[in-house]
Amino acid sequence: MNIGAAREQVRVARALPGLPKISAAFRQGRVSYSKVRAMTRVATAANEDVLLHVALGGTASHVERQVSVYRNIKRSDALKLENLRHTQRELSWFEDDDGSWVFKGRFTPEQGAVIAKALEAAMDHLFIEQKKVPEEVSAETSHSQPLDQAVPQPVSSRRADALQRMAEAFLSGDASHASSGDRYLVNIHTAMETLKADNDDAGTGAESELEDGGRVSAETSRRLSCDCSVVHWHEHPNGEPLNIGRKSRIVPPAIRRALQRRDVGCRFPGCTCTRFVDAHHIRHWADGGETAMENLVLLCRRHHRLVHEEGFGVQAGQLGPINFTFDFTLPNGKIIPPCPESRFRGNFSELATRNRRLGLNITPKTPVPSWLGERMDYSIAVEGLLQRE
Repeated sequence: MNIGAAREQVRVARALPGLPKISAAFRQGRVSYSKVRAMTRVATAANEDVLLHVALGGTASHVERQVSVYRNIKRSDALKLENLRHTQRELSWFEDDDGSWVFKGRFTPEQGAVIAKALEAAMDHLFIEQKKVPEEVSAETSHSQPLDQAVPQPVSSRRADALQRMAEAFLSGDASHASSGDRYLVNIHTAMETLKADNDDAGTGAESELEDGGRVSAETSRRLSCDCSVVHWHEHPNGEPLNIGRKSRIVPPAIRRALQRRDVGCRFPGCTCTRFVDAHHIRHWADGGETAMENLVLLCRRHHRLVHEEGFGVQAGQLGPINFTFDFTLPNGKIIPPCPESRFRGNFSELATRNRRLGLNITPKTPVPSWLGERMDYSIAVEGLLQRE
């Protein structure tokens, strides 16, 4: 079974518990999997009986056609609505009589989501800043009352402050010339001792510092430093920098290209991710591991974290001069199969006996529909679905 068919079966399985009528008909053998697969793409508790009526009376082709026409209509309606929202987007402002500025806006769903996220981030940043301000001068309290009865400012007021901070942040940088590589870097300051696996403090809370505040664990530092740029910084115990080296890539571009050609994407069993993958050092470079093909493997961000922070393991084996196999293990040490295990599908006679015990008398004629060759009126079939919305 290929990955697409497997995902489709999982999708159908997850949809069936919320569709009792379709699930019952499928269990009784009255509708085939092909019909169920099509129905579950659009079925809800409100319209499943309309879909089931066509499925019991027609063929899988009829159901597929009904669902296809319905989805095209819905897609067309959604596109019209999206175009309408796009043309209605606006932002206006005016200065009120008391000198206050009043803003009024209407945005598309994605614009609104981005603006809301940015406001939340700015509010969080302001909140962190205010925690460092002495209480007697804090802008987060109302000065019309004693400090012991101070009331926090309402969310709407904090949003106004956050919007100002967003504008200031944009104006403070040259957004048209700054490269994305410089604007979106995350810098972590750590010591070589923290990166080493045999560090006694690594398992008891050893941490690295983020440049903008906060800390990450030693194992997270090891994961992030697997495939990154490194600047060697030697400083005096009092914090004074003595020598700052040049920034260099842990995995050089030439090795990275060869690694991409060999692995294509994430090598974790069953993973099909080919983008946003990291070069993982099987033996970390901080522990003396080489940045060489035999010590590197591509992993997606999710599985890279499993290998570092959640106890999964990986070991390399060699099939030839340039071909390598990789054994991945669970936290308990059990090897993960490199491909899905083949399962015994069961004895059909035993399955039939079990169905009869449950009162299910399924025969080759059970799923045969009542269709006699007449022409299908898809307008009526689709109209029934639209009326149930």
